[in-house]
Amino acid sequence: MIEHPIISQIRATGYPNMIAQPEHAGIDFFGNEILVGDEIIEHDGNVILADSLEDYLIEELGFEFKTAE
Repeated sequence: MIEHPIISQIRATGYPNMIAQPEHAGIDFFGNEILVGDEIIEHDGNVILADSLEDYLIEELGFEFKTAE
């Protein structure tokens, strides 16, 4: 039986990754992966993902977030 070359390739190497993977751009202060297009903040040579800014402000700079009464 003759097999199509693409089938042979899939059997040998598996299915190709059809989903485009975002490009890696580094690691932030907390060890989080930074991807191209992510929002970042730079402070004193540290790079922080925007999503981690509140943690950085609290843990590194001693900010306190409170609710007004």
